[in-house]
Amino acid sequence: MADKSSVIFGNKMDAKTIASAEKSKQKFIKKYGDDSNADYKLGFKAIDTLDFLGADNIVFDEKQAKFDEKALIVGNIRMGFGHYRISIAMASCAKALGFKPYWLDLASFDATGSKMIREQNDMYSLASRISQKSKLFNKLIWEPLNSEGFKKITYNAKDQKNSELLVPIFKNIPKDTPYIATHVWPSQAAIHAGMTHVVNAIPDNWPMGLHLSEGAMHTVQTPFAYFGYKTLNGFAKTPLNGIPEKDLKMVGCFIDHELLVDLENDNKRRKARLANGKPIRILMTVGGAGAGYDMYLAMIKHLIPYVNEKKVTLFINFGDHKTVYEKLQQDIGDMKTQNFFNEYGKLKDFAKDIKEGDVNGIYAIYNENLFEAVYSTNLLMPVSDILVTKPSELAYYPIPKVFMRHIGGHEVYGAINGREIGDSTPECPTEESINAMFDKLLEDKEILAHMCDRIDELKKQGHYDGAYECVRLATGLKK
Repeated sequence: MADKSSVIFGNKMDAKTIASAEKSKQKFIKKYGDDSNADYKLGFKAIDTLDFLGADNIVFDEKQAKFDEKALIVGNIRMGFGHYRISIAMASCAKALGFKPYWLDLASFDATGSKMIREQNDMYSLASRISQKSKLFNKLIWEPLNSEGFKKITYNAKDQKNSELLVPIFKNIPKDTPYIATHVWPSQAAIHAGMTHVVNAIPDNWPMGLHLSEGAMHTVQTPFAYFGYKTLNGFAKTPLNGIPEKDLKMVGCFIDHELLVDLENDNKRRKARLANGKPIRILMTVGGAGAGYDMYLAMIKHLIPYVNEKKVTLFINFGDHKTVYEKLQQDIGDMKTQNFFNEYGKLKDFAKDIKEGDVNGIYAIYNENLFEAVYSTNLLMPVSDILVTKPSELAYYPIPKVFMRHIGGHEVYGAINGREIGDSTPECPTEESINAMFDKLLEDKEILAHMCDRIDELKKQGHYDGAYECVRLATGLKK
């Protein structure tokens, strides 16, 4: 296993950084044990929610199963819903291009490296929630960490060393299996394990040392991200060697095949609803831990009169966080009388029924199953007119978007990209600004029609083909 912490793309790390990285790795070994000699056998379990993809989840088993000859592994972790959502897009495009997708959630195993991931993810989630409640914590710690702290190339050294703990999970995976990682740790782990066809799909628009995985093909969604990683500008106080061209590609946005295959007709239906005075369908994604609760509360209260006037239909996906739905029920009496979906099959039928038909009211969606919770948003996107989201992974999806306040400074640049390419509003940082944005969009429907036209133009340019391109890079498939 080659060391990746001392020299990163030809840039030497200082002795203090190297020592700190090794100390971090040893801390986790002391806490969770050394399983470097373990022989983890791998089996497969079908992911029922994603049955249309034929995707199998990789799990520990008593005997080693054999991978399909057309296998493509999507390496990921659950950190909120974002990395899972991008992983589904990769699996979708792998299936569309003739490959058998396998799902490798490195946080899901009873292994030292998995426990390391879960601990760090728990800390990140806690800090994210605190940042939404404490303006001082957000200003002094959370914003600077997410925008500048994670940007430093020295931050990568510690992650590289910690990711060595994940290598035992890869022992029985054929080294030449095409592999796409939707978080940097699964990418780093695969490289440490000797995997030879690794794509590191970088989710954010703000370049950060956090996302470096030397030895993998780094794929980015935007020109801004490409320039940042090509130069590593701002990753240290002194100029650095950037990522060589052979290791870096701008591929476009990471979008599911199912969301692209009929996109032009989805936009035609959106424009027809606008022209015919039908209720504007607004989809909100509460997701993750329900961060930004006060803003959701303010938006829903503001939109309820529009719903009552049949000017708006509201879909709210609470993901797998029923407590957020229950709290809203208490805080908004009107929510108690609205439609509630907690059966995935019924939601699938509902999405089909309203594709051409009319729909009114407020619809709350909740699923205990994680895959159902994530994919419910995918089911509703094609039949919605506006997506309301923080500018994270959903900032790049082909639907008109209203951006909420970001959570973490790195998300700012997702909103900047969306407003520049013309398929989104600027970020709305306050309750007053986002409600004023709703009023403007509902009054001047030409704005949404223009966004739909812009999305059609972007599709023609290949702007949303990033997941297909990642599959081609991992597998060597030609266009």
